[in-house]
Amino acid sequence: MNIQNPLNRRHLMVISAALAMSGMAQASGVSDKEILIGTHLDLSGPTATGSSMLRNAMQMRLDEVNAKGIHGRKVKMVTEDNGSQPQMAVRAVQKMIRSDKVFAIVNPFGSGTNAATVKMATDAGVVVFGPWAASSVIQRVSGNSPLLFTTVQNYDTTTATGLGWAIKNWNTSRVGVIYQEGPLGELMRSGINTAMKNANLTLAAEAAYKVGDIDFSSQVAKMKAANVELIFAGTVIRETVGVMAEVKKLNWTNVKVLTGIPGRSSVVTALGKDTVDGLYGIGGWKLHDPATTTDPAAKKFFTDYKARFGQEADENAANAYSWMGWFLAGVEATGTDLTAEKFAKAMQGVTHEDFTTYTRLSFKNNHAMPELVSIDQAKGGRWVQIAQPTDGK
Repeated sequence: MNIQNPLNRRHLMVISAALAMSGMAQASGVSDKEILIGTHLDLSGPTATGSSMLRNAMQMRLDEVNAKGIHGRKVKMVTEDNGSQPQMAVRAVQKMIRSDKVFAIVNPFGSGTNAATVKMATDAGVVVFGPWAASSVIQRVSGNSPLLFTTVQNYDTTTATGLGWAIKNWNTSRVGVIYQEGPLGELMRSGINTAMKNANLTLAAEAAYKVGDIDFSSQVAKMKAANVELIFAGTVIRETVGVMAEVKKLNWTNVKVLTGIPGRSSVVTALGKDTVDGLYGIGGWKLHDPATTTDPAAKKFFTDYKARFGQEADENAANAYSWMGWFLAGVEATGTDLTAEKFAKAMQGVTHEDFTTYTRLSFKNNHAMPELVSIDQAKGGRWVQIAQPTDGK
């Protein structure tokens, strides 16, 4: 039986066209009063403590903006747990796309989890802003989607800049490398190769380690046997401490150790304490000591965060707060007719500078530029900048 619908196809087409012409048609996740965004973080896995800080900092920035609203709208955030597992991230993003119908996914955490989900999200017309992952990899996986905006410095280019500076300024010719097997190590090795080629040098020694390794005695022993002057540690937090512990155990005082962006973290100095004293690190953003910073904006952020959440924020929380602010500035710049495509166009002209950045940033090919890096050294439990930020040019 064919039951006639009072709203036949012709009527629906007329109504849809009228809505579009009147500006009442809304993008996914956008209503007259609300903009719904989402994120997926590791709330139950190995980095749960840090991820909860990211969530808190993002919510704090949202609450500040929502006090006034953006073009009459409040911004609401849905948070899902990815447990640092790609399959969990896939389920979380499917929910945000299909059920929640979010406008954007902001500050999602993890290289593996973002690699597994970014194309799904952007293909569905959802903006992905500031994924905490290897930016060049995520851009490639997305097919260089115009809806993806990456803010994390690339590990290959920043490694090339930092190591190049060290070779030149420390007059170093014998360089050894300890790197993690897999995508992280491959990116860093690319940067290392660039720096060595530019200096007309070859590596004196190299040693790999697997994710999860806790013993670095053989890798450091290989460096010492090669009598290297500089060890580049392509390591993350725990592994950076492990490499320095072996260097100290050997009482090897005439070697410098330089770690890449993942290892130059306040967590390294807090975890390693005296063990990492003297370590050098490549920095991609400003670090502030909550107790001593004189920067007014940084001081306000750390004070407000502690008052609200009862704990000190770290630089990762500061970055999540910062990048959420950049995203919201893009929403503001887009205007009342908010769609993913119009947001992507507006973001091309929205720059960003605050207490976390070395300089004013803008998007070039949807990646935050310029990629400036500093050289810092761990001294007395904190990172001290010893070289001004540079892009190596």
